[in-house]
Amino acid sequence: MRRNETAALRAVTDKLGIGSRETLRNWVKRHEIDAGTRPGTTTEESARLKALKRENAELKRANEILKAAAGFLASEVDRPHLRS
Repeated sequence: MRRNETAALRAVTDKLGIGSRETLRNWVKRHEIDAGTRPGTTTEESARLKALKRENAELKRANEILKAAAGFLASEVDRPHLRS
């Protein structure tokens, strides 16, 4: 990192009362990614991926329940029933 960039980060963190230059550096990086001036996964894309992963896990659980129910129902059909 360049000396003038380090000095600027130090000055801004001191003025804003931010505990770490690294925090400010990460905020700037996140802004650049979200603005499209730096490569990376945007905040919006990250949130969408998280939602899709959650939905995928939910669908997998539902699939397992349906498989278990289908197996149970199939065994009920194969079992002879007594008529009363």
